[in-house]
Amino acid sequence: MKKSQLLWLFLIAIVFFGTTNVTAQEVGLQLYSLRNQFKEDIPSTLKLINDWGITILEGGDTYGMPEEEFKGLLAKNDLKMVSIGAGFDVLDKTPEKVVEQAKSYSATYVMCAWIPHDGNNFGIEDTKKAVEVFNRAGKLLRENGLKLAYHAHGFEFRPYKNGTLFDYMAENAKYFDFEMDVYWVHHAGVDPLKLLKKYPSKFILMHLKDMEKGTPKDDTGHADVETNVTLGTGEVDIAGVVAEAKKLGIKYMFIEDECSRVVEQVPKSLRYLEGL
Repeated sequence: MKKSQLLWLFLIAIVFFGTTNVTAQEVGLQLYSLRNQFKEDIPSTLKLINDWGITILEGGDTYGMPEEEFKGLLAKNDLKMVSIGAGFDVLDKTPEKVVEQAKSYSATYVMCAWIPHDGNNFGIEDTKKAVEVFNRAGKLLRENGLKLAYHAHGFEFRPYKNGTLFDYMAENAKYFDFEMDVYWVHHAGVDPLKLLKKYPSKFILMHLKDMEKGTPKDDTGHADVETNVTLGTGEVDIAGVVAEAKKLGIKYMFIEDECSRVVEQVPKSLRYLEGL
């Protein structure tokens, strides 16, 4: 085949397939988004996810259903649990149970979304304790073919020395990585895109969540869930973050939408991502 013909086929492929398109199959869903729907009807909620064209999940809770029955419904709806959540105390005291649960789902990732602390008091001692727990548990997980990721909520970005508490965590994370929730990073007054570029090898998972324009910011890790809006309609640079995440090779990006409009918004968010 001539070089001109190869070039022509290459150009056709770019037009037809695209070079940076994010499809529904590449984007997953954090099941907590549909926690209220699961309380009403688990089978129909899982079918809804399948109808959206989503196949990749992050979760771990069965919402009261026996685990084997829940797994059966996942299989029936072609849904794969690639990441499960684990509480801080379980990682601290019985990490072997986390390994067992992750393997039971054939998951690759384990995420922890919260470091316990007293009210709004979170400082370097809490951070050092967390790093110790995550490194110890992460080592066990890694020995079992799993990856541990911590999901920051904002209080980790409080000042410490010449940087932040998060900087301390990132610099001392030997056996764990991070999952970036772009909403919470932005809510703490940090630019998610700049953070990705600062730590290009530290983030292995991502939550895609947009913020209603004008939402007040703070570093408490708490906010009104109704400020979660359809991706691309808020004030977070979703397009920039997704492009950088793809460049860095972050394998899974989960839509997380905690508001009451989630069923209406997720399909719109998927269409937005497909258009990138």
